[in-house]
Amino acid sequence: MTHTRYAFIKAGWHADIVDRALDGFLELIPREQVDVFDVPGAFEMPLLARDLAASGRYAAVAAAAFVVDGGIYRHDFVAQAVVDGLMRAGMDSGVPVLSVSLTPHHYQETEHHTRIFREHFVQKGREAALAALTIGRTRAMLAAA
Repeated sequence: MTHTRYAFIKAGWHADIVDRALDGFLELIPREQVDVFDVPGAFEMPLLARDLAASGRYAAVAAAAFVVDGGIYRHDFVAQAVVDGLMRAGMDSGVPVLSVSLTPHHYQETEHHTRIFREHFVQKGREAALAALTIGRTRAMLAAA
């Protein structure tokens, strides 16, 4: 069975930046094929990604977050845990789970940095959509062979 629905998870921290990834994703995949899920932060994404992938409803799951230094946890610890968890969700379920989780080395909440990362997240959203579509086509081709 070929799925034509996609799940997109967005972390709430820095939503003004993270939400732009969905904008880019929707440039390649029609909105009516995408179910959007919000979570408080990046750390909550892998569990939901696993559940969505295991549901059998989605061709792929994309998860977007912006993990910056300055929180309670070290940002590198959180970023590594999130990416590892997303990879595990995909490997365990057999459904592509794509990360649009970025961890900049030097982010300052200035107008300049915010603009740069908002634009970058649009591009990363496009890249996630392209990856989802490409993996889907490749897997369909393999199944047909």
